[in-house]
Amino acid sequence: MYEQLNASRFSRLALNETGLFQGYHHLVYRRCGHLKVATHVRFCRGAFEDPGVGINEGQVLALQLRELWRSGRRLFAKRLIHLSLTCVSSHQEAQMNIRYHVELNQLEREQLNALLSGGRHSARRLKRAQILLAANEGVSDEVIAATLNVSGSTIYRTKRRLVEANLEGALSEEPRPGVARKLSAKEEALLVATACSTPPPGRARWTLELLADEMIKLTDHAQISCETVRRRLGENHLKPWRKDMWCIPKVDGEYVARMEDVLDLYAEAPDPQRPVVCFDESPVQLIGEARDPISAKPMQPLRYDCEYRRNGTVNLFVFLDAHQPWRRVKVTDRRTNKDFAECMRELVDIDYADAKTIRVVMDNLSTHSPGALYDAFPAAEARRVLKRLEFHHTPKHASWLNMVETYAFGEYRINFVFARDKLSQWISTKTRSTMR
Repeated sequence: MYEQLNASRFSRLALNETGLFQGYHHLVYRRCGHLKVATHVRFCRGAFEDPGVGINEGQVLALQLRELWRSGRRLFAKRLIHLSLTCVSSHQEAQMNIRYHVELNQLEREQLNALLSGGRHSARRLKRAQILLAANEGVSDEVIAATLNVSGSTIYRTKRRLVEANLEGALSEEPRPGVARKLSAKEEALLVATACSTPPPGRARWTLELLADEMIKLTDHAQISCETVRRRLGENHLKPWRKDMWCIPKVDGEYVARMEDVLDLYAEAPDPQRPVVCFDESPVQLIGEARDPISAKPMQPLRYDCEYRRNGTVNLFVFLDAHQPWRRVKVTDRRTNKDFAECMRELVDIDYADAKTIRVVMDNLSTHSPGALYDAFPAAEARRVLKRLEFHHTPKHASWLNMVETYAFGEYRINFVFARDKLSQWISTKTRSTMR
């Protein structure tokens, strides 16, 4: 704490005039200690008694000489001055009596300038950065408050956190106490168990209102809002009004055998002569615009009409190498036996022409069989292609074991607003990007 007390400036005060040191703001610099209790300095005349200090506690007697002229003679009179140190009345008053001095080093200034120069940040964080930079330049709190449209308490708290903590502490939010949670941990567990249970008779599912009424019956709370129920369920990733369709497989010997076969393929070391290729297909609907979209403008995104025109459907055949960053997408009108056979022949003759055996992982669709090649090609041609192919089928209701299901189709299962030529161009662009 740094103070400069110059008593000579106040040597000619009136007898009953209070000194200007009373309520003097105490400067606190960074990394120079913390001021736990602030004090007021007061000069007064005569006996002084303060309920917080006491008349004989912390009392300092000082003699100040003052020239008095009386009847042409110079007389010296002694005036007794009490320097009293009194504790402030409240913690808030003690805090506001401290002025924190902002001193930023070169690195901190660069960080704040970079924060303000670009990027997406919260408005409060940017305001604090501007406050610190302005205070470092010596701008007064009044000017900062008027320029940045912030309150004095905001400026004070930002400076205090910089002095007492660090730069990140000054820019970030302090934890807010808020209101105590309505439901305890046990009551929250009870809410989760209730939401996962069977709804009341005559109800197809639980609603927020039903859950709130049920919690009032099961707990001692007189009132529970639906918003409280919604937030607690959201924290536990529960939405009673939603449901997902899921194929529950029958885990038998065949299921385990196929699952271990596919997983063993993925776990093998890469072998260029025996590559592992995942294969699957998916239909896609082509839609077009009934009216021309309105182009994007500053502060306005692209706008298009909700009405669309259906342009038919296409099928996507997707190939994905399990051990290297390669994939290929083929667009066809249908997904018949002939289309499947053509894909397998291209895989053997074009994509992996130098491989000895190509192991293909696929699901249990009716076209995914060696017989599809004999239906599409002559017997000799079908036999030639099949000699270099080795089919591995995923278990029934477990197509997620196919990497195409979990990786590739996550990008393609959307509504396309493209014509067919643009769709093929988009697929090839995505393929090149993924290969890079």
